[in-house]
Amino acid sequence: MIILKAPAKINWFLQIAGRRDDGYHDIVSLMQKVSLYDTLSFESSGELELISTLDLPTADNLVYRAAQLLREVSGCRLGARITLEKNIPAAAGLGGGSSDAAATLIGLDRLWGTGLDDRSLRELGLRLGSDIPFFIGTPLTLCEGRGERLIPLLVSGRSFPLLLVKPALGISTEWAYRNYRVLTKKTVDIRLFCQALEISDFATLRQLVFNDLEEVVISRYRVIADMKTKLIEQGAEIALMSGSGSTVFGVFRSPADARKAAEAFADTWCCVVDTIVDEK
Repeated sequence: MIILKAPAKINWFLQIAGRRDDGYHDIVSLMQKVSLYDTLSFESSGELELISTLDLPTADNLVYRAAQLLREVSGCRLGARITLEKNIPAAAGLGGGSSDAAATLIGLDRLWGTGLDDRSLRELGLRLGSDIPFFIGTPLTLCEGRGERLIPLLVSGRSFPLLLVKPALGISTEWAYRNYRVLTKKTVDIRLFCQALEISDFATLRQLVFNDLEEVVISRYRVIADMKTKLIEQGAEIALMSGSGSTVFGVFRSPADARKAAEAFADTWCCVVDTIVDEK
């Protein structure tokens, strides 16, 4: 049996750079994996089956679709029993489904011995979802285009404690992008951003973080803005919506500060995590 942990992610910034002819959007985003995980196990079976508590038809699940795609492309005739244990909330801007699909490609490549390298797996992942290639790569990555252009970034500083807070609603990524109207011309100094991360320069980071999708999401779901404000009131140095929402993350100086702030969100889903700076 092969067991893999599929991490969630946050977006330190997310710029919508333009609409593509294929209906997708070009983005520029700095993504980082965080220590909230789904768990997937893979074992040999006579057929392809998925065991999960998700209320989603198997054929629509990204895990099952990733398994089917890998089998189709590789010509593999083997089956697998895949067990998915969910901890990352769905429709939350944390990339849970994409991370699960990436782990599936990696896990079944090992189980079936298909021998594909990471680049080939990322190309397969892109056929299923824009964020999937990121999860087959380094913890901190600048993602451009539809998500196919990945620039790994190495930051020697410590990880950051975060408090993830999610209201009792899910936001469709497709809805958020479809309703986004104003294309910005923002530019981000990546070198300065990485330097600020390395030395925990919160003042600089506050000037550099942004999410182009926040405005359109907040226009319909005011609770996102309320949660950002509340995180700052509880001591967060930075508060930002991740991806297309609905999760908002607060950046704290210490895990103790993050845990203390979590007490103020006892009536909603929240989780204290760390940013991942190195994967063994």
